[in-house]
Amino acid sequence: MAWTATKRARGADIAEAESPPTDASVIDYGPLNRRLGYVLRRAQIAVFRDFFAEFEPFDIRPGQYSILTIIESNPGLKQTEVSEALGIKRANFVAMIDELEGRGLVRRDAAPNDRRSNALVLTDAGRRLIGQLHEAADRHEGRIAALMGSDAVASLFDRLGKLARMDDSSS
Repeated sequence: MAWTATKRARGADIAEAESPPTDASVIDYGPLNRRLGYVLRRAQIAVFRDFFAEFEPFDIRPGQYSILTIIESNPGLKQTEVSEALGIKRANFVAMIDELEGRGLVRRDAAPNDRRSNALVLTDAGRRLIGQLHEAADRHEGRIAALMGSDAVASLFDRLGKLARMDDSSS
């Protein structure tokens, strides 16, 4: 699997150790390029770099976009419901919501049936921004589809969905 870098991608959340080699030497990856987990991770890095470049004007990271999208589609969900749906640890999630709230994009309201819990809703600014974010996501996804082809993307969604449900089948 060849490594290509995107000059405009910042990839700040990706460790330096995962960057391609900078010298002219040839690296023997041994069996790594035949390991699905390794190839998936390298693909994730490439996709995230493109995401970061597209979303840079908005200062939004992938997890934040996911949170805003879930809240947009499910206004009033409790914090715990959103964090569980996205698989984000509670401590990390609270910090992310604090940041989104500080930016005026999300508001915490007392949950109607449980005043000890917070229900999350987008603010007016959050609703305006999410439309722009969806447009950016469409451009990002469009580049991936153009590179891979729409049939391959549809097949990949199906197959990765099966892989994502792997834990469900072992329960």
